[in-house]
Amino acid sequence: MPGRKAIDTDANCLVTFLVGPNSDLIAFGHTNGFIGTVRDYTSNLVNVGIYTVSEASRLTRIPAGKIRRWIKGYYFRRGQSVRHSEAVWQADIKPLDEKLALSFRDLLELRFVDAFIKAGVSWATMRRAYANAQEQLGTTHPFCSQRISTDGKNILLRQAKEDSDVALLNLVTNQREFSRIVHDFLRELEFSGAEIVWWPLGKNRQIVIDPRRNFGQPTVAKSGVPAITLARSAKANSVETVARWYEVQRAEVRDAVEYEESLAKAA
Repeated sequence: MPGRKAIDTDANCLVTFLVGPNSDLIAFGHTNGFIGTVRDYTSNLVNVGIYTVSEASRLTRIPAGKIRRWIKGYYFRRGQSVRHSEAVWQADIKPLDEKLALSFRDLLELRFVDAFIKAGVSWATMRRAYANAQEQLGTTHPFCSQRISTDGKNILLRQAKEDSDVALLNLVTNQREFSRIVHDFLRELEFSGAEIVWWPLGKNRQIVIDPRRNFGQPTVAKSGVPAITLARSAKANSVETVARWYEVQRAEVRDAVEYEESLAKAA
């Protein structure tokens, strides 16, 4: 029997990893079953986070269909012709048996792009700004870089002027609006060199999403228990009881419940 490499046995975890007979890392999605065998990038996988499209949708609150289109590209009809829109960027993780898998940084990019699209920025402008930001900032994921609020702002401004994109121009030149999107987004992120972690409830709370912990699943920062495990246990038991079972603080249980309930409401 292969050995379990799982972060948790809870049925609502995203992925269970099993070490196969040839030391292959085999991924199983709890909702979709077998995902694939990970070979060439096993050593990197545990540090980048791994999410199915449905899990990425749950955490970012972006519809799964949008995520697939942005990562894979899509075909659309214009008049009598069928055209193809290329992917906005290449996901960090190669598809596993043709199933899309996203990294932690992919999640952050999704949130940033979605905010600008919702603000009315055209897809054509967003795509060109993204490509220019990748080149000039020297990274495949420019929008989850600390530099997006400084160098990135200048890149977006130049693109807005070049494309005459009024929505983007207004966003970049209006400090309040730019701060609302960019600085509020960055405020939830903690940078340490090249590493990033996401505090979805804020840095003064207990829930963290860290690609180096629990394969990037929402986790209680101090104890390392998956947030969903505490939240599910608290559905049928008191906060005090759950805290005692898992040897965590009551505040950690309450934050886990609050966070998971916020995701459920947004679904």
